[in-house]
Amino acid sequence: MSALAHDLPSVAINAKRIALISAAAIALGVLLSGFVINEPAPYELYMAGLIAIWGLFGLRLSRSVTPLLVLLIVFNIGGMISMSQMSDLMSTPLYLAVSLFLALTSVFFAAVTETRPGLYRVIFPAYVTAAVATSMLGILGYFHAFPGAEMFTKYERAAGAFQDPNVFGPFLTLPGIYLLYRVLTGRPAKMLLYAVPLLIIVGGIFFSFSRGAWGLFGASSVLLTIGLFLQSSSGAFRLRIVVMSIAAFVFLALALLIALQIPSVSDLFTVRAQLAQDYDSARLGRFARYGIGFLLAMEKPFGIGPLVFGQIYGEDTHNIWLKTLLDYGWLGFASYLILILWTVAAGFRILFRDRPWQPYLLCAYVVFLGHIALGTVIDTDHWRHFYLLLGLIWGAIGLEYRHQHAARAGRTALV
Repeated sequence: MSALAHDLPSVAINAKRIALISAAAIALGVLLSGFVINEPAPYELYMAGLIAIWGLFGLRLSRSVTPLLVLLIVFNIGGMISMSQMSDLMSTPLYLAVSLFLALTSVFFAAVTETRPGLYRVIFPAYVTAAVATSMLGILGYFHAFPGAEMFTKYERAAGAFQDPNVFGPFLTLPGIYLLYRVLTGRPAKMLLYAVPLLIIVGGIFFSFSRGAWGLFGASSVLLTIGLFLQSSSGAFRLRIVVMSIAAFVFLALALLIALQIPSVSDLFTVRAQLAQDYDSARLGRFARYGIGFLLAMEKPFGIGPLVFGQIYGEDTHNIWLKTLLDYGWLGFASYLILILWTVAAGFRILFRDRPWQPYLLCAYVVFLGHIALGTVIDTDHWRHFYLLLGLIWGAIGLEYRHQHAARAGRTALV
């Protein structure tokens, strides 16, 4: 009996130690997602090892997460079939290997958050930290604040520790929306704690001069405000949301006006704020290529091979739906469409339920909806944070399933 009493504390201590180490490992992986200057990036190498180790020591896939895995695997099988249509494979096997790896990261994040919902409280602050750090690099690079700072820009636009401003900006949206949620709903005493990093992240989004990122953050902010307004029946809370939203809008508008006083910022903003650029509306511009691509896809049910469209027409599809048709074939397109519709429907069904993880789900969900719209004008296929978004939402779907199952089991036991 005394031996058992002596063993229990050590078992509890070891379990706590393992939980802390695993949480730190997840946080480090999310932190690394903000630094993708070269490929393969540290994120890929680290996450590959982390998933392998976690798999050896008890990564469990529940029935509710399995559809995510199946749909993503079918999606990648479509890519392999499409590759078989190519006469010259070039670097396509590596491209598809990255696609499959990113799919596995999505399943991994879904599985671990479903098993341990407390990891949401680890993932989001880690994401905010990465976003603030890479935003600072992008802003400092844009203003050439130190020698060599230009490495954090591209096309005279802030890119942070990313290769492309058009990926850098959307990457910042989820942490920005999470901080906006905290500003709108948190205690006034902590408002400055969230407002300062929010301003840095919004600055990164602005100086990326990515029209897609601007629209994504704006639309996600509106959806978040609507979601908060709908989920509460308290008149006082709704009034607060309205007042805080107006205050946040005015504050950001003033910050924008101050930034536009800088001539170089004003000139580039004027150019980028135009709805259609020359490369959009040219004879073989982005919009014309959409029609050409969809006609080609109707003739090629197995696809034409990943990245082949860009080699033929000089530019990639810049449309995720067209890309899935051409690079992953009709099979890949069908699985991707089902995945998106399933995620939207299942996420919306549980969106306003009072759960500890509901704030994280709400933030991820509104940003995910924005990415779906953004995908119509840009290719989101290999965006690491998009797969993280998928994993966070499916983790919440799995958690709700477990919650309902436990509630039914409790009622049965009482009977």
